[in-house]
Amino acid sequence: MKEQLKKYEGKMGKSIDVMMNEFSSIRAGRANPAVLDKVTVDYYGAPTQISQMAAISLPDARTLVVQPWDASALKNIEKAILSSDLGLNPMNDGKLLRISFPPLTEERRKDIVKQIHKMGEECKVAIRSIRRDAIDKFKAMKKSSEITEDELKVAEKDIQKLTDNYCEKVEAATKQKEKEIMEI
Repeated sequence: MKEQLKKYEGKMGKSIDVMMNEFSSIRAGRANPAVLDKVTVDYYGAPTQISQMAAISLPDARTLVVQPWDASALKNIEKAILSSDLGLNPMNDGKLLRISFPPLTEERRKDIVKQIHKMGEECKVAIRSIRRDAIDKFKAMKKSSEITEDELKVAEKDIQKLTDNYCEKVEAATKQKEKEIMEI
């Protein structure tokens, strides 16, 4: 029974990891290379992440520099960044791209906070889905007489505690990211 709970706890942990990864790609008014992680460039006919075809550096807190290893890809990288929904304006100097991160407007901050809450809610739904799968599995084990009624009740209580714990972690992470975004 314990190994079953550990398996489901691992799945819940992965759900939070996915959410945190998505949070890292949301810009908070500061330059962060992770913002470009989801931007793909058409490079010789194949969609390629910018980080796999260019050096990305942070000369200061509000600027990213993208220096492609292949200078011919510069235009394509610029086009991909412009067409992404990140709201970034890269400046092309022929060798590299400079991306300035302007301070976020109040309206943009509120949009980002809505996105964050949506991601948090999706993570909670995933965690609850894992709980439902676990309870179904435990009920099937009870039906096939692998566990007793008492063990089923204990398992359901334990999986509910895990679910509540992970949902609280999601809430805390969401509030932390919201605070970070709303900071001026």
